[in-house]
Parts: sequence; C-alpha cells; structure tokens
Amino acid sequence: MPGSPTPARPGWTLALLAFAQFIIAIDYNIVYVALPDIGQELHFPGHTLQWVVSAYAITLGGFMLLGGRAADLLGRRRMFVLALLLYAVSSLVGGLAQTPALLVAVRAVQGLGAALLFPATLALVGTLFAEGPERNRAMAVWAAMGGSGLAAGALLGGVLTDAFGWESTFYIFVVLALAALAAAFALLPPDEAHGEERPRRFDLPGALTATAGITLLVLALAQGPAWGWTSAPVLAATGAGLALLASFAVIEARGRDPLMPPRMFANPSLVAAMAITAVFGAGLGAHYYLLTVYLQDVLRYDPLRAGLAYLPLTLLNIAGTKAAERLIARTGMRTALAAGLLTGTAGLALLGLTLSPGAPFTAVLPAIMVTGLGMGIVWTCMWIAAGTGVAPGRQGVASGMASVTHQTGLAVGTALMVAVSAAGTAGFDGDALRGELTEGLGTAYHLAAAVTLAGVLVAGLALGRRSPARAARQGTGTST
Repeated sequence: MPGSPTPARPGWTLALLAFAQFIIAIDYNIVYVALPDIGQELHFPGHTLQWVVSAYAITLGGFMLLGGRAADLLGRRRMFVLALLLYAVSSLVGGLAQTPALLVAVRAVQGLGAALLFPATLALVGTLFAEGPERNRAMAVWAAMGGSGLAAGALLGGVLTDAFGWESTFYIFVVLALAALAAAFALLPPDEAHGEERPRRFDLPGALTATAGITLLVLALAQGPAWGWTSAPVLAATGAGLALLASFAVIEARGRDPLMPPRMFANPSLVAAMAITAVFGAGLGAHYYLLTVYLQDVLRYDPLRAGLAYLPLTLLNIAGTKAAERLIARTGMRTALAAGLLTGTAGLALLGLTLSPGAPFTAVLPAIMVTGLGMGIVWTCMWIAAGTGVAPGRQGVASGMASVTHQTGLAVGTALMVAVSAAGTAGFDGDALRGELTEGLGTAYHLAAAVTLAGVLVAGLALGRRSPARAARQGTGTST
C-alpha cells in the first residue's frame, strides 16, 4: 500500500510484532488456572475473585477504540513502547500485591496496556507489509502467535503456578515486556518515517464518550451474571453506556476529524470483520472459559494438568492459522471464513455431546482439536479482513473497531455461558454437582455452536459474492 515503509529487517520485525501479540494473548488466560490459589492466599471475599478476570476484560474492551486511534495519531511505535511499559510496571506490582484491591487494580492496568498494544501491533502489521499475499503471510504468523497464545496461556499459567506460585503468572510479563521493549527501538521504524498526514486535532469528546460508553457496557455484560441482570447497577451501567454511545454517534457524524470516521463503514471487508469478530468472541471465544471449568471443576485437574490439557488446542490453533493463509489464497475470504466457522461449530457441538464427569480426557480430545483448528482459521481471516482496503493512516482505528466488537462479543458470550453452565447447580455438591455442571456445560457448548454457525450467514451476507482478498489482489480494494 502506498506510503507504507518497508522494515529493514522484515523477518525480525514480524517476529517482534508476533511476540507482542503472544504477550497479549497469554495474559488473557494465564490467570484462569491460578485463580483458586490467588483467592486462597489473598483472601478474596465472596464472589469477588471474578474481578481478577473482569477488571482486565473491562479496560481492554473499553479502551480499545481509543488505543487504535491513538496509534494513528500519536505514533504506533510510541504506543507500542508505552503499552509495554505499562505491562512491565503493572505486572511487577501484581506479583508483589498482598491485597485483593491492589491485584484487581493491576489487572485493570494490564487491560489498558493490552488495549494500547493490540491495535498498535495490528496496525504495524497492516502498514509495514503490503496488502495482499505479503500481508496475509505476515498476518498468519501474527495470528498464529495470538491464537496459540490464548491456548498456551492456560498451559503456562498451570506450569508457573505449580512450580513457582501464582505470583509468577505476573512476574513473567516483566521479563517478556522488557525483552520486547529492547527489540522495539532496534526494529520498528520511527513514527515520523510513516510519512502519513495525521490529523491536527484529537477528537476528545468522541474519545471520552466512546471509551466511557464501551467500558460501562462491558462492565454490565461482565457483571450481569454475578450482580443480576435486573439489578440497579447493571441497569444503570447499561443505560448510561447506551446513552454515551448515542452521544458518540452524534459527535462523530458532526465532527471535522472524528475518532471513528463514519465513512469507514463503507468498507465491506471491515464491516464483515467487525461482525465476525463479535461472533467469534461470543461463540468460539467462550470455549476457553467452558473448557477451564470442565477441566478444573468436573475432572478436578490441578493447575499443571489443566494447563497441559491445553497443549493440543495450542497446536491445532497454529495449524489453523497456516491453513487460513492457504484457504484465502485459493478460495477467497468468504469461503475461508465459512470453512473455519463450520469447523469450529462441529467441534463445539461435538464437545457438548462428549462431556462426561466419568470419561477420560481422551474422550473429548478429538472435539477439542477440531475446535482449535476452526478457531485458528477464523482468527486469522477476521484480522486480515479488518485491514483490507484500509488506508495506512486508518489502520489503527480499523483494528480498534474490530477489536471492540470482538471484546463485546466475548463479554456477551462469556456472560451467557456462565449463566447457562451454572443454571440448576444450586444446592448440589460433590458428584451430584459435577453431574449437573457437566450437563450445563454441554448446553452452553451447544449454544456456542449455534452462535458460531450463525457466523456463516453473517460472513456470506457481509462479504457478498466477491471476496475482499481477491479484490485486494486485483488492486480494487477501497481505501478508507
């Protein structure tokens, strides 16, 4: 794409960007298997332990759009470096935390770091590698690290927690972030080298209303199962969030330099990507929560065994990302997305049928592997679609837009799966509880499969007959 600088060492640069994506991905899941130890040692009261996960998800989802636009306006390398600094400092504090409140605050700051790092990293891939086969190959590598990181997070969390305690699941990010920081200055081109015309004004009203509105909605979705969907805090957060987002829409329509230019919605590839990221989050994305509950609460695996059980999912995620690159080249984006979604649907449905409190892990292993393959394909395709036909100066906000819908879908899907899987378990304990929970998890998996299957229709309608990948290869992609 015109105006995109070619990195001096493209291989090493891509390795750095993929490594940054790996950091974000493992951070999302690494604490899951450590939660019991964290709750016991820091004495989390009642059901507040879920805030170790929710605090991260809320700030990640709420600040993603702002992070994407900041990357375009303030510089992608600057935001890359700032985000890694946030990771290093907050993770050090997290490992030293002795109170629940401090640990939750640390997770919120880690989520902010991810909200800045993710769109900056994705935008750098979109601007440093030319649209078409070159970018598709780069995106496949980037996505492989992201998809495998989501699965490997549980594995790494289990190994670290078992060997060194839960604190090590925070200290590891100090090491990883500092390593990425050291490489960033050597490998990433200075922001001035992008040669892009940047807007002179930052859309502060749009940034404030969008960030506050999205944060409140994600808060309501994340806490709905715990607080009650009709409770005053959830209803108030939902109402205020919707009102702020309505104000944001008015501001964007009237602003001279909007945070999220309305004309970007004229790009069918970006619109399709936003729809698919939401479906992925709500369906396939909920798989990590459901599988963790099954391994630890039904099969009663300790953190190490639960982590090791994620290894097959990790390997199939990687295989899926490589398959996605070939599928796009041979069949186009729409067919590749449909293939990934159908594969994921089959895996989720099979999991819903094979879960059993008395069966060995090998009974569900084939379904886990099929699901992992589908996840890898969809994960790669949807991020390639998000950057297709987008001008270099808008890559950050485009990635932010697709990321927001992904996080929103993930919040909705996880909230639904929590409610469905836990329904009917009150008053049970021991083997009876395991049986009821298994039944609830099976129902939740079937629901996730139905959501994922609906994504096939979404992909077909949003992308239309002509695939964005083919349009890009022919030079007809529309800059936004």
